[in-house]
Amino acid sequence: MLNDVAANVVLNPPFGWLKHRVVVPLALVSAIACSCRAQEATLEPAPPAVVTHRSVPLPPKANAAPLWVALDDHLGRGTTAQRSGALLTLNSAGQQSLRLSDRSGTEVAEARSLRLSWRLAPLAAPVEIARQIAGPFASFESAERIARSWRDQGVVARVAHPGDWEVWAPIDAEPLDGVSVRTWLRTLKTEIKIVLEAPSGGRTLQGPLMLESPNGLLWQGGVLRGPFRLQPDAYGSWTLLEQVPLERYLEGVVPHEIGAGSPAAALEAQAVLARTWALANRHRFAIDGYHLCSDTQCQVYSDPRQASAGVRQAIAATSGQVLAWKGEPIHAWYHASNGGVMAGGEEAWEMDSLPYVQARADGSAAWIKGMALPLQDASSVRGLLARGDAAYGTNHPRFRWSRTYSAAQVAQALRAAGLSAGVPSALRVQKRGASGRVLALDIEMTADGEAVMLRLDGIRRTLRRLPSTLFVIETLGPDRWRFNGGGFGHGVGLSQAGAIDLAARGWSFERILSHYYPGTTLTTVQPLSSSDTGQAP
Repeated sequence: MLNDVAANVVLNPPFGWLKHRVVVPLALVSAIACSCRAQEATLEPAPPAVVTHRSVPLPPKANAAPLWVALDDHLGRGTTAQRSGALLTLNSAGQQSLRLSDRSGTEVAEARSLRLSWRLAPLAAPVEIARQIAGPFASFESAERIARSWRDQGVVARVAHPGDWEVWAPIDAEPLDGVSVRTWLRTLKTEIKIVLEAPSGGRTLQGPLMLESPNGLLWQGGVLRGPFRLQPDAYGSWTLLEQVPLERYLEGVVPHEIGAGSPAAALEAQAVLARTWALANRHRFAIDGYHLCSDTQCQVYSDPRQASAGVRQAIAATSGQVLAWKGEPIHAWYHASNGGVMAGGEEAWEMDSLPYVQARADGSAAWIKGMALPLQDASSVRGLLARGDAAYGTNHPRFRWSRTYSAAQVAQALRAAGLSAGVPSALRVQKRGASGRVLALDIEMTADGEAVMLRLDGIRRTLRRLPSTLFVIETLGPDRWRFNGGGFGHGVGLSQAGAIDLAARGWSFERILSHYYPGTTLTTVQPLSSSDTGQAP
């Protein structure tokens, strides 16, 4: 359903729908856990003269079952009056043809392979765009914190992802203390449209477009069942979406996140977390009219056929189960390896501390006894990194690691992030969290170059070869440094390496989840019946 005033709906995430061991319809879960009141709200009668972004179709209403997952985004970007952006080729996985329909439901093409290009077309009337932009941010979590602060002041602030995470607010919104913003003013006179390529020439189509593939769609070496949708986003480009039921979505997530051959209890724990995360994050791309992406900015999603029998059994065994804290779905963060010590959420992102994700030693009683938190100096972290016995998940290849950076490599990373053009002369840790992870990294420059301070998730976002922020720095010379560290990922919540280890020791998935998210409860939600899984209009 298209709605031209979708851009003017306030998105505030109300929760409180979960009760311990209470079964509720997933339709109700979706209505609230997706944090998309826009789907239920009364829309404004008319858009304002100046808006913050292009209007896009809303995601499905709360009682529509499929998740809308982006397979490819920003399609058509780079299209000019002279040339099209990169072409999109869609191929059937079998002998049956793909069927493409326009917004009216009229079939516009049927073929085993479709080639789509892009062209600029004039808008019926110019659109004035004006907004304040905060960011960029290294993660959705950090951007959402700023957006929430603005919303608390009554400002309609939205998280956007035009390339990096940003927060968009009306041009007349009161600024937030300590938050730098820039203004963005444009008069839009054109839009990018899809062109169906054929031997006889191109045909411009009216989006959004629905794509059905009876044999599935070949995609990145796998096959996806669909159906699929092509629709515009808030930036003027397009997104290819798959509409996928939640439990099938898990089949495409669990094996790619933790590995299909993991022990049963680890697979079951991962299934619960992937389900919880999906339901609690359905608002992540609301500004673009869909729910989730398919890469590491969300959960990695790929061909569900790669799910092993063990994965399917784990999903079925935990059917409908999510993890909750005081009636609300938790922030179900997880990562590959924590290096033997869990991180608090505030050590990874700009956020308030949460009671169920705190800095704690992750290992046996002997491991815990030998570690005194907080680890807020380099010698304490070195002591941690020198140990390994009795920690959980020590078999992970990045449980301990080392990376070397030259001044030229650091400078290149800073330039790529748009931060500095100087030459680094010294790297110093300015602040650590309770788990020993670096919260602030100061990079001094030679001559009169201005120093750069990297913080939280911005550290790994900039120095991308660092597996984690649990490290100490060793100076090898005036222009060379070695990072000695532990773990892979942000360190918050479940360590997948730890879960695999604990499952091999005979722990149940319930015990594993309780270990990594103390105080939380398992709650069951009832999946929608097949009769409730029709397409959104």
